[in-house]
Amino acid sequence: MVAALASLVEAESPSDQPAALRACAEVIAGLITERLGSPPGEGPHLLWSGGGPTRVLLLGHYDTVWPLGTAAHWPFRVDGDRATGPGSFDMKAGIVQMVEAVATLESTDGVALLLTADEELGSQTSRALIEDTARGAAAALVCEPSLGGRLKSSRKGTGMYTVRVHGRAAHAGLEPEKGANALIGLAEVVLAAARLGDPARGTTVVPTVAMAGSATNVVPAEARVELDVRIAEPAEADRVDADVRRLQSGIGGTTVTVEGGPNRPPMPASASTALLALAEECAADARRVGGRRRRPARRGRARPRPCHVRPGGPPRRADPPPELSPNAQASVTAPRSAPWARRAYLARTPVG
Repeated sequence: MVAALASLVEAESPSDQPAALRACAEVIAGLITERLGSPPGEGPHLLWSGGGPTRVLLLGHYDTVWPLGTAAHWPFRVDGDRATGPGSFDMKAGIVQMVEAVATLESTDGVALLLTADEELGSQTSRALIEDTARGAAAALVCEPSLGGRLKSSRKGTGMYTVRVHGRAAHAGLEPEKGANALIGLAEVVLAAARLGDPARGTTVVPTVAMAGSATNVVPAEARVELDVRIAEPAEADRVDADVRRLQSGIGGTTVTVEGGPNRPPMPASASTALLALAEECAADARRVGGRRRRPARRGRARPRPCHVRPGGPPRRADPPPELSPNAQASVTAPRSAPWARRAYLARTPVG
C-alpha cells in the first residue's frame, strides 16, 4: 500500500493541469486493474463497477491543490511511521485505501468506485456523473480524510464566488486622477464581504485569492477576489447569495460584477443516522479482530448519499506538510471473513 501511495503522489495532479491529470489517471487505472481485476472507464473521471446496479458507492477525487513541480522539492518519503508528499493526505492515501478495501471483498457485485478530477474546483464537470452514479445506492462512502481523522456524518454546504471590480486605467504618476482605481474599490468590497458571515449560524464568508492591476505605474482597471462560503443552514445560502450580489464599490467610475453562487447544500447529521449506526457497529467488530484495536474506515464527506468513511490523521496543509501514517493505512484492510466487512457490504437499507 505504501508503494502504491508513493506512485500516486509522484504522479502530480493539480486540478488545472489536464496533461498531469491524465498521467495520474493512468497510474490509478493501473492500480485498480491490478488489484480489482478490471479497469475503470476512460476519461478524466474514473468510474469502476463491480457489476450490477450500484448499491454502495465509494467516492473520492485525485486532483490536488499543489502546483505542478511541488514534488521536486517535496518528494514522497516515509519517515518512521509517517508518509509525506503533495496530495498524500488529500486524498491519494484514501484512493489506495478504497481500492484495497474493495479488494478484500468476496464479491464486488453492487459496488462502484468513482474518482473525479475536479473536486478542488467545485466538481463542476463531475457533478452530474456523481449524482447519476449515486442515484438508487444505499450508501455513498467518501474516503477523503476529515479534520482530526474522525467519522464525519454531516457537512456544511458551500458557495464559490468571483467578485470583480471594473475601473479605468490611467498613468499612476502623470495623471492618476483620470483613472478609477479598481483595487481600492476591491478593498472596500473585500471588507464588506468579510462581514457577511454569521458564526452563530455556522456561516463563514472568507476572501481567499485576490488579483489586481497590470503594471506598477498603472492605475488598476480591474481587480477580483474569490470568496469561499460555508453554511450550516440551508436558508443561509440564499441570504449570502443575495448579500454578495449587493456588494458595491464606493470609488467613482467603478462597477462590480459577481460570478458563481451556491455550490453544494449542507448535509444534516440526520441524513446519516442509520449509516452512522452501522459504521459504529462495524468499528466495534473491527476492534475485536485479532484482539487489537483496528479502525477499518472512518471519515467521510457524503455528497449524493449520506455517509462517511474516511482514512488518515489530522491534516497539515502547509507548514509542516500533510502527513499520514502507513500503519493507519494498513488498518483499513481486514480478512475477507471479518464480520464487519461482510455486514458493511451487505447493508441494503437506503439512508437519507
